[in-house]
Amino acid sequence: MDCNILPKAFKPFLLLVVVAIFFSCADTLESETVAYTNDFSDMNLDGFENGRFMVFQNDTVMGHYHNEEVALNLTGLPSHNLLKVTIEILIHDTWDGNTSDGVGGPDQWFFGVDNEEVFRTTFSNTPCESTYCLYQSYPDTFSKTNRPKTGAIQTNMPGLCLYDTVANFTTRYSISKILEHSGSTGRIYMNSDLVAENSPDPLCDESWSLAGITVEALTLK
Repeated sequence: MDCNILPKAFKPFLLLVVVAIFFSCADTLESETVAYTNDFSDMNLDGFENGRFMVFQNDTVMGHYHNEEVALNLTGLPSHNLLKVTIEILIHDTWDGNTSDGVGGPDQWFFGVDNEEVFRTTFSNTPCESTYCLYQSYPDTFSKTNRPKTGAIQTNMPGLCLYDTVANFTTRYSISKILEHSGSTGRIYMNSDLVAENSPDPLCDESWSLAGITVEALTLK
């Protein structure tokens, strides 16, 4: 945790509470090792469950998926007490964010490590106007409210299937989380809870792809 980024308005007692939640600012990062990284450019799926390739916008990615679990099995991790997991995903077509009608949404994506869910959120690819806006949760957890595409690193790509000729219907996000972990093995799983009851082809209506993943083993003392 970089203590220099904390707002100046934080009172001393609040600062103590914040840093105690994860680790103290007096702790020292003793080692940082990239244990695994893959952008799929070399067509390598070693360690993946349910991995499959496709080409999107001239890039090889892993996908596409609609409510299917994907997992990366890691072995031989170096000594560590934290893992930093960075996942780059592509959100394709008509994700409806926090919509709660049970017909078109909510459209959730989540990932976890071993048997523990780490992060769950929603995404929205819909236009947002003053009279109509389907909000998403990202970069916060579900069911916080943010405008569609908040926190995206790229928004100008066409959809994959239903809107493959329409700009702004694929959105790229980079999600990074640090969690406690010390084992020599780990299983990182990813999945979605997408609701598309009104679609004859849910996979074509809304899906996601994995564009890259990096796992770093950290030792903090």
